[in-house]
Amino acid sequence: MTLPSPACPVPRTAFGTQGPSDGERVVAEETPVALTYNRTTYAVMMATPADIEDFAMGFSLTERIVAAAGDIGDLEIVAVPDGIEARMWLAADRIEAVERRRRYIAGATGCGLCGLESLAEAARPPAPVSGDVRIDPATLLAAMQALGPRQTLNHATRAVHAAGFWRPDAGLIAVREDVGRHNALDKLAGALARAGIAASDGAVLLTSRISVELVQKAAAMGAPLVAAVSAPTALAIRTAEAAGITLAGIARSDGFELFTHAQRIAREAADAAG
Repeated sequence: MTLPSPACPVPRTAFGTQGPSDGERVVAEETPVALTYNRTTYAVMMATPADIEDFAMGFSLTERIVAAAGDIGDLEIVAVPDGIEARMWLAADRIEAVERRRRYIAGATGCGLCGLESLAEAARPPAPVSGDVRIDPATLLAAMQALGPRQTLNHATRAVHAAGFWRPDAGLIAVREDVGRHNALDKLAGALARAGIAASDGAVLLTSRISVELVQKAAAMGAPLVAAVSAPTALAIRTAEAAGITLAGIARSDGFELFTHAQRIAREAADAAG
């Protein structure tokens, strides 16, 4: 079997000032993706059926199932009648860690913490981040503006989120999209890990609001700076502060708001421009 297309045309009737008109719209696909380790299902997530290898790798890393990409001995993506299976194989010591944090879930689209078996797991301390990336405000806004043209699936469907990675020496080097904002970030984490790119060398850019689980995932990646088009939650701010992450929200064409660890934003450049 082949994997489903990430988007497909559907018939629709549009109603506007000129009355109804029949036609087509391209819509995003959602597919159940089962993440399995050594033949045991750990999670089933609804996701866009693209970049599934990145998704499986990134999910494993940001959920702390594995500590490094090399902990996954084998990764196979298999289309099955009911969806997609991402089959991964781990060493015995890693499987024991999986059992300690096991969750069997059917995660709704965009669901980041569904099915955790304890409140302690939901509020787990973030991984500490210490990257020394420094960026001036104008460059950060330019990086956010560069994210839009790279959202090819969203241009077609207007229904998916994106996560991008920007680096001072190379600009926007990776973008991943998904109907779930957590999935998009997991796909980005996996893409970077599979390419051997350290997230500590740049900034994660998001097209969604900043919730706590996105900060936790960014911390697991080692990303020192996270910027998003929408605002963070209070818990996301506290988590970013504890992790050492610089958190910028409401990043639009006219500016952004900074919430934590301001030392990575070159304030003197902004003052001089003002």
